Amino acid sequence: MLLDPQQIQADQAMLQLGKRLRADGYRFTCVTPATHARVNARPEAEQARTVRDVFGWNRPFRSSLVSADELEQMRLAQVLNEHGDMLISTVRWSTIDDLLLVHSAYPTQEADAVFLGPDSYRFAQVIHDHLQRTPKRVEHAVDIGCGTGVGALLIARAAPHAHVSAVDINPLALRYTAINAALAGLSNVSVEPSDLLGGITGLFDLIVANPPYMLDAGERTYRHGGGSLGAQLSLRIVEQACERLGSGGTLLLYTGVAIIEGRDALLEAIRLRLAGPEWSWVYREIDPDVFGEQLNEPGYEQVERIAAVVLTVTRNS
Repeated sequence: MLLDPQQIQADQAMLQLGKRLRADGYRFTCVTPATHARVNARPEAEQARTVRDVFGWNRPFRSSLVSADELEQMRLAQVLNEHGDMLISTVRWSTIDDLLLVHSAYPTQEADAVFLGPDSYRFAQVIHDHLQRTPKRVEHAVDIGCGTGVGALLIARAAPHAHVSAVDINPLALRYTAINAALAGLSNVSVEPSDLLGGITGLFDLIVANPPYMLDAGERTYRHGGGSLGAQLSLRIVEQACERLGSGGTLLLYTGVAIIEGRDALLEAIRLRLAGPEWSWVYREIDPDVFGEQLNEPGYEQVERIAAVVLTVTRNS
């Protein structure tokens, strides 16, 4: 596949921007959209005063606030827009542990937006915990719907001998994952377009996924989970992953589920799919109440809460 020279130049500029931010000790923890909106609504937040305001809080800024070389890299990366008499970045940079990750600007309204937020931090912790306690050596792993590449990067760093695939249907997610992997100095991550696992071959020792689980009127890929209450994509991942796990291989699925009158429809469906001696699995609720503001949206009239859950599935033979 021939790459657009302008895109190559833009991605190299983005990588250089990330290197500069990292060298300067930049750090930012990405919050929920609701928290971001509240913080940015404060009178003193109308204009950026620090580099964290520019690249974390995504506030408009004057060109004198950032260095000349950072401004030039932003122009080359095509992530600099005018905002009245000021400028604004069309990307954000956030940190998870010592990883620095580029992702989409706030608010993430575009159809191809690449999202990072509190779910990403929980997902990272799930992967870290699994890698700390699993005895199985990971040779081939895949991060389904990789987004910024959080899952793939964490696995690749913990298992430098492994081949880690990062797959997504969103070309922008693949670009950002490649930039983030290069910034982390990881050479064992490959980015590949794929609808779940349909575009790649082979069996895997570890499959991880953090799929969207909301109902979204715009059906944005980073947010819309499908089905009646956002669980369709998670179920598709379970189905496909179970077919592609090698002996002793594990699926880690971090997702959310809409609870109605105490009933978890995702858990009920998984019980049916994973019945039998071929599978060992654990399903646990790790946060009982996330994205409460979503309950005001159409389709959630009967939902009492949205829970963050983790499914761990291992093929026994």
